[in-house]
Amino acid sequence: MKLVEVLRYDAFSKLVNKGNPAGVVLDAEHLIESEMQEIAERTGYSETSFLLPSETADIRIRYFTPGHEMNLCGHATVASLYALYEKGGVKPGMELRIETKAGNLFIKTGDDDGEKRFFVTLEQAEPEFRPFTGNRAKLAEALGITEADFHEALPIVYGSTGIWTLLVPVKDLAACRKMKPDQAEFPAILTDMPRASVHPFCLETMHEDCHLHGRHFSSPYSGTTEDPVTGTASGVMGAYMRTYGGAYCRDGQTEFLIEQGREIGKDGKVKIAVFEKNGHMKVQMSGTAVFAEKKMFEV
Repeated sequence: MKLVEVLRYDAFSKLVNKGNPAGVVLDAEHLIESEMQEIAERTGYSETSFLLPSETADIRIRYFTPGHEMNLCGHATVASLYALYEKGGVKPGMELRIETKAGNLFIKTGDDDGEKRFFVTLEQAEPEFRPFTGNRAKLAEALGITEADFHEALPIVYGSTGIWTLLVPVKDLAACRKMKPDQAEFPAILTDMPRASVHPFCLETMHEDCHLHGRHFSSPYSGTTEDPVTGTASGVMGAYMRTYGGAYCRDGQTEFLIEQGREIGKDGKVKIAVFEKNGHMKVQMSGTAVFAEKKMFEV
């Protein structure tokens, strides 16, 4: 029997019980994959991260939902680095490379806007987009809205900066608020990527300083319903706006502040920067976190 300490951090927020909760297991070298999955299921957080030694990077991180392993998770990465910071293993100003199943990715750390609060900046995988070929009417029905709620000028596409999600632009906050997803219907509608999540968003926001408002409905295979504040989906939203939404951006806009979670009482914000590097589009996600609680599990 192994006794495992799981630290919960709420990412993309400075307040406990806001943002997105993630479990963090700092020393997971003694755990096998099935035990990691069991812990993730028992914690019930949208993701739990497990930190391991790496032969190719500074840290290796594995991410598990209650239902399966993920290639990458933005908010659990922020939570993991914040936990290392509080334990003294990481200091502001450090640059690290993390090994994930989405590749080896760069992380920068620093103090947030002069507030002397530790924050993490993750360079995500290069953005990819693929067309949605499914039935729009059935997608709307599965979200609890109508086709008339979809944005008239912006396309529905699959997008990824490490994890595939279906990006669904809608007209306004009213459309986001009335969504009541039937997730069991997602795989039959997402015929090209039946295991993808669904990420509706709009250009109307609740916070004046934000540029985009999002929600994130998990795949039915993940064991969760709605992810409160998603780092990877926010990153691909920024890349989406640079690719498809130029008419709705300021001239040369490269930074986006994205709000998420208000509909479920988990208000959080994610900073996204989109830039060109060696002829390729790159995305950086930034956020902070706060310690919430510690739990012990036997596996």
